[in-house]
Amino acid sequence: MERVKRLSSDWRYPTTLLFVYGFFSTVKPLEPFLIPFLTGPDKNLTTEQVNNQIFPVWTYSYLSVLVPVFLLTDWLRYKPVVVFQCVMLLITTALLRWTESVSAMQAMQFCYGVVTASEVAYFSYIYSVVDLKRYRKATSYSRSVQLLGYTVGSVLGQLLVSFDLMSYNNILVFTLVLTAIALVASCLLPMPQRSMFFHRKHSGERASEEGAKRHRGGSEDEECDSETSNTSLGEKEDKKEQGVEENEEIKGAESCSQVVLQLWRDFRQCYSSRQLLYWSMWWAMATCGYNQTVNYVQVLWEHVQPSQNFSIYNGGVEAASNLLSAATAYGIGFTEVRWEQWGELALGGFSGLGAAALFLMTFTGNIWVCYTTYTIFKCLYMLLITIAMYQIAADLTMERYALVFGANTFGALLLQTIITSVVVDSGALGLPIVPQFIFYACYFSAISVVFLLRGIFGVCKAQRIKKVQSSLNGKQSEICEEHKF
Repeated sequence: MERVKRLSSDWRYPTTLLFVYGFFSTVKPLEPFLIPFLTGPDKNLTTEQVNNQIFPVWTYSYLSVLVPVFLLTDWLRYKPVVVFQCVMLLITTALLRWTESVSAMQAMQFCYGVVTASEVAYFSYIYSVVDLKRYRKATSYSRSVQLLGYTVGSVLGQLLVSFDLMSYNNILVFTLVLTAIALVASCLLPMPQRSMFFHRKHSGERASEEGAKRHRGGSEDEECDSETSNTSLGEKEDKKEQGVEENEEIKGAESCSQVVLQLWRDFRQCYSSRQLLYWSMWWAMATCGYNQTVNYVQVLWEHVQPSQNFSIYNGGVEAASNLLSAATAYGIGFTEVRWEQWGELALGGFSGLGAAALFLMTFTGNIWVCYTTYTIFKCLYMLLITIAMYQIAADLTMERYALVFGANTFGALLLQTIITSVVVDSGALGLPIVPQFIFYACYFSAISVVFLLRGIFGVCKAQRIKKVQSSLNGKQSEICEEHKF
């Protein structure tokens, strides 16, 4: 029994379970074939219904629940929201499998918006169970596991559809089984004792953790220290049971107001940095355009090549784009570039290439050119978002980075909601898919122009300052030589 307790208290146990959850919850073999499934004989929906009535609901749902979920995730200490996310994913898949009407598909998209908003719990949980020195590895592993899940899902879907091994409906049942495995893993996760904002680590808890670490060291003296720490912790627990329960609600209310006030102060201080503000602006605007492109690209593929013979390659394209995007993001970590000087120029230049890829994707009549330009666009975005995340996180604590990440995501989603409600939604313009993608290409062109101008201005300014400093240094050296004589 002691061995089981020791295993569950070790950081490897919850991280392994979380990675199992992250993998099985992201294996979605039908996702690359969602448009052929919805517009095919299984659902008999039209492309206009899917594009202008069903898909926009996801954006509205995501925006409406993002802030409450962000706060509740920290308040409830992550695990309940992770379990809730998996339950909502089960409901989403079940609705997709056993319902057919437009209103039912809209309900499915609403549930999936809740699933997407709850993803913050997956990434936040890991930080509550590992030490600060393991944050980088934990983040890398958690993202890699998700990417592996998406890739395996795309490849698996490609094989099942290409060789006609399963129907679309049976693939959904298979996805339900995989999601059920993820649900079991999420229920087995240990409950964290702390969180970033509402349940911060106190000095007594730090002392007990140090005692636990010494206990794992193995020496007799360390075991004595650990027993002493555990004894003091037990006494503290007895005191809590006697006196703290009466004031728990009052303290909870006070901590809530204090946390919200502190979040507002941190928010103002973070965005007072002009460099962080500009990088965050690019993050929000580019992520908005990227999400719109990825969400509706299957509709464009169906328009470019309506034949079902070509839609069977969607899974392979998604798998290849995921792997190449991961390789691009991974490779940027080995480059020695002064991004604080050249970063905005890179944002503008590569955003321009992304806009060119979107224009080519929109106007080409060749599905293979469309697939290739989509992969290029995705790789360019992953390259730039990796640089942006690194630059923003460089001088921030983990708590402030989480706040900036949430604020930037909310900004991107707000922009996306505005674009969806005006451009896509049937209640407004309700543009067909080709004019939509022309708009997205122009949108990225505007981003490119803004950041290219800022980047050129920044580089010229840096060069001018460098010349002034070199001339001043030259004059100072001349004065020093004169004084010598």
